[in-house]
Amino acid sequence: MALLIIFVLGLIVGSFLNVVIYRLPLDESVIKPGSHCTHCNKSINPWNNIPVVSFILLRGKCANCKKSISWRYPLVELLTAIAFVTTAHKFGVNLLLFVHDLPFVAALIAVTFIDLDHRIIPDELSLGLVGLGLLTGWATPGLGLIQSVSGAAVGFGLFFGFAWLYEKMSKRSGLGGGDIKLLAALGAFVGPVGVMNTVLMSSILGSIIGIIVGIRSQEKQLMMTAIPYGPFLVVGGLYSYWIGDLSWLPFMTMT
Repeated sequence: MALLIIFVLGLIVGSFLNVVIYRLPLDESVIKPGSHCTHCNKSINPWNNIPVVSFILLRGKCANCKKSISWRYPLVELLTAIAFVTTAHKFGVNLLLFVHDLPFVAALIAVTFIDLDHRIIPDELSLGLVGLGLLTGWATPGLGLIQSVSGAAVGFGLFFGFAWLYEKMSKRSGLGGGDIKLLAALGAFVGPVGVMNTVLMSSILGSIIGIIVGIRSQEKQLMMTAIPYGPFLVVGGLYSYWIGDLSWLPFMTMT
């Protein structure tokens, strides 16, 4: 029953995240005005704004103008609900879950889709997570304040160093400031070891996807293919947060 409640909560939060994903990069308030159709600007009635259910009942169309509603909306709602249940199952239902774990997961989902759409990671999310991680890390079992602070420092320093070195060698920018702050935020929640696992996982996944994108786009220079790195960091960070074990990688067991 508790996980069912968490799932419903995830759907509701996912609905709000859709607003954040759309409005935050545009510097619009995420509170006012209320939910409205992006095509006709008509306010959405509460009974037409039920997560996932309304999308199905309306057959993916606005109740007023009948324009198509992006599949992104129910996807974000379902992803958030599943991520919330996964997190609750891993860490248990307690106060820390609601002030530490679930806000972390929710912010990362918003980061993923904003970076995919706009190639930016808003400071409100990345720096907000750094603050939240440091404020609540002391009470987190297996983490603690020292690990949280050192994780944020390692995350920031590691990517800042990479970005500085890459720019010096290539004379062009590689990693963005948003990625640097995001890794610092992840470090505040997973600690320094988790940062290294996050970087490893995100690098592997990013390399695979980068090669695929480069081949499909028929780029002459694969390294010039521009893809946002934030989503890979999010996947790597969530893997470190939920699982953390990398022993299944062949080169991790070599002696």
